[in-house]
Amino acid sequence: MSSRLSFAIEAARKAGKSTLDHFHRSVVVELKEDQSPVTVADRNAEQILRDEINRVYPGETILGEEQGLTGKGLTRWIIDPIDGTKSFIAGVPLYATLLSYEVQGVPELGVAYFPALDEMVFASKGMGCFLDGNPVGVTKRNEVKGSFLACGGPNSMVKHGRWEGFEELSKTAMATRTWSDAYGHCLVATGRIDAMIDPVVSRWDLSAIRVIIEEAGGKFTDFKGGDPFDIGDFGLEAISSNGAIHDTILAVYA
Repeated sequence: MSSRLSFAIEAARKAGKSTLDHFHRSVVVELKEDQSPVTVADRNAEQILRDEINRVYPGETILGEEQGLTGKGLTRWIIDPIDGTKSFIAGVPLYATLLSYEVQGVPELGVAYFPALDEMVFASKGMGCFLDGNPVGVTKRNEVKGSFLACGGPNSMVKHGRWEGFEELSKTAMATRTWSDAYGHCLVATGRIDAMIDPVVSRWDLSAIRVIIEEAGGKFTDFKGGDPFDIGDFGLEAISSNGAIHDTILAVYA
């Protein structure tokens, strides 16, 4: 394990654990300009990650959901202090602290820590994907029939014209659920479901996830089969799958 990956794991764990001070407790919820919620737990966790990065890797560029961009260049750390803030607010334990490191815009390592579950999923390029230190991989299912599929919230799926395709897939799937955000993607990476469909996200939602999915042996694209990052940092979309059923999923959105 590289020193950067080891650092990222421990930093994400530290920041993630700080959110538990506010989980299942009364917490003030504010709305940002885009009407997405934010809490003191989000802000504190991002600050912890920034402090840790600046302590060990001073001067390196950081892009975070709550504080934006500091520094220049596409070799940078990407932070999502709480991916799934709505779940966090509702007391649902399926939220994550995400941290990745990109080299010239390509994720080299990614960490997804689920504080309320105490689960750590991590990966680095060429080294595989791990859940709590044990190697994991995607399912071997080769058809949508009998599959387990997840997606983003119904409202966003409808708003962005992705619900009808999901409805078509659900006709033969074993189960469809809204295990959204990082949790859904990590279920794919750890072989617990077959695909996750995400209709609208930002780079901090996806950076760690991309390397996690790919190192688990899965496929990670936009709805046309391209690189989700081709359009930049915002207004992105993503489908992660075991790879074997990826083209079938893309076909319903063609």
